[in-house]
Amino acid sequence: MHLDGAQRDRAAGVLLGQAAGDALGVPYEFALPPHLGHPAEMLGGGLGDLEPGEWSDDTAMAMCVADVTAGGADLTTPDGIDAVAANFLVWMADDPPDVGLQTSAVLRGTLRALLDGAAGRARVMLDEAEQYASEHPHSAGNGALMRTAVVALSALDDRARGARSARRVANLTHADPLAGDSCVLWTEAVRVAVLDGRVDVFAGLDLLPGSRREQWARWLEGAQAAATGELPGGRFNPNGFTVTALQAATAAVLGTPEEGPATLPRALHAAVRIGHDTDTVAAIAGGLLGARWGASAVPAEWRDELHGWAPGGTASARELVDLAVGTATG
Repeated sequence: MHLDGAQRDRAAGVLLGQAAGDALGVPYEFALPPHLGHPAEMLGGGLGDLEPGEWSDDTAMAMCVADVTAGGADLTTPDGIDAVAANFLVWMADDPPDVGLQTSAVLRGTLRALLDGAAGRARVMLDEAEQYASEHPHSAGNGALMRTAVVALSALDDRARGARSARRVANLTHADPLAGDSCVLWTEAVRVAVLDGRVDVFAGLDLLPGSRREQWARWLEGAQAAATGELPGGRFNPNGFTVTALQAATAAVLGTPEEGPATLPRALHAAVRIGHDTDTVAAIAGGLLGARWGASAVPAEWRDELHGWAPGGTASARELVDLAVGTATG
């Protein structure tokens, strides 16, 4: 797809913004967040004892998707979704230092089934995710939402295909419909931000099943109402549930006054301050903020520090930009 210069910058910002939020949130995950007036810092540590500037599973899994989409794959096809599943398994086999319990259970179950002779990586993974959801009533975790922003870049010219892609990628590990819904909403918000340079978290409501639209509208309105005060979204803690994670990220984004590119770092600090699953909430917010304000809004000192796992080896900010632009321009 042809993009003008501003749209190209915003597309480049999707993975870069996500990774920046992720790395900023790492030191504070399930720990004490920075106090009001104190910015978050890329200190490393966290649950995975990561290096300063190193992204966690949130962006690593997004890189698994971007590695596929940058090559032009259609995520609504069997080959496209199987390639994503293959990358997830490569990442899992590399023994990541930090991985969500649900994602770990599904991916490890898939690896065992394949070793036992089951065929079809995506099919087996989908079956494992369905089984996990059937055995765990509260399985709509935020682990699918955290990796969905890049999906929007694979279907900038086709919002319906973007929604189908978002749900298919989500279903690989998170079969609960609410997890898929959240990914559809965020993917469409990112698509709109890249193309139009505006934030509209309500834009994807019509892409959801009619039976759940009204409930999602109320949840989004709740996030909008909470985007006020010294700590926008502070009530969305804990935020391991995909709904509260989306609400927390939304409140951080909407609660930060738009003042040009400086909005991006300020909103990421706000996302981290909400607390609990700080790297994931800030990664979710960062994908949308990067789509709105562009790669050029990510501070240079953050770019210099960013690095982390990607298929084939360690990647840097340059690879984030290349994969995002490659996906968007196809």
